[in-house]
Amino acid sequence: MNPQAKLVFTISLLLGTTITISSNHWVLAWTGLEINTLAVLPLISKSHHPRAIEAATKYFLVQAAASTLVLFSSMTNAWHTGQWDITQLTSPTSSLILTTALAMKLGLVPFHFWFPEVLQGSSLPVGLLLSTAMKFPPITLLYMTSSSLNPTLLVTMALLSAALGGWMGLNQTQTRKILAFSSISHLGWMAIIISYNPKLTLLNFYLYALMTAAVFLTLNSTKALNLSTLMTSWTKTPALNAMLMLTLLSLAGLPPLTGFLPKWLIIQELTKQEMAPAATIISLLSLLGLFFYLRLAYCATITLPPHTTNHMKQWHVNKPTSPM
Repeated sequence: MNPQAKLVFTISLLLGTTITISSNHWVLAWTGLEINTLAVLPLISKSHHPRAIEAATKYFLVQAAASTLVLFSSMTNAWHTGQWDITQLTSPTSSLILTTALAMKLGLVPFHFWFPEVLQGSSLPVGLLLSTAMKFPPITLLYMTSSSLNPTLLVTMALLSAALGGWMGLNQTQTRKILAFSSISHLGWMAIIISYNPKLTLLNFYLYALMTAAVFLTLNSTKALNLSTLMTSWTKTPALNAMLMLTLLSLAGLPPLTGFLPKWLIIQELTKQEMAPAATIISLLSLLGLFFYLRLAYCATITLPPHTTNHMKQWHVNKPTSPM
């Protein structure tokens, strides 16, 4: 891609994100989301591969539909209240439509179908962008409207996301799809607590973005797009793969690694809010994610690829024939 074009798209991404997270007016927030969507589309489709074009088309359709719902929600709220302020979301209908729109933008269950396909059709650096930076503006909007959202709906979507992210990640062999379902599972942890303690959602997102960036960049440097390639990278970059194992275990939430901290705080907060059953269910569902993280870590560090030995086998040696 032309360096000038790449610079324009990067600046547009930064501009769109900044506009959305710093605005108080719904139309400005919507404008930022649209700039983001239009800036990332050429980055997804730059390889001109049919799968990349398909991923860009799916991404555009879903994001355009979600942006339309955001605008419709804000117009409905303005109709009822006469306010265009983001924090003044008092209409229950607007709140429901906004939750649906932001769930579509983030890839929360049941609006998750586009995310693994788009990530599979993108390169690893663009996949990192879609998993972290592109989720920041919708999460900011959720944060700003958290007091007006329906907690029951969010908890239901969160538990379904944690369950489906874990189940669907179990039988995947492509690293990008595994990371996509991992993202859906982590979004469940963020969504379950946003109505009760929004700051914990931001903490979880920041730590998730940091750890998933480390995983994506490591996989990009070893060019590991599936598990079989990941197995062969251990002999080439042992130190990098050892760090990858620790990062994956941190993403899984194993103590004493960093990823355990947000999960611990979220479970503690849910228990304080007398939601022990929800805390128990989401904790058990995170074990599904732990399984495929462990499998990735096992492939990255412990499994050795099949290789031929240099010494001659015993049954290959021709025995000398005895004289008659």
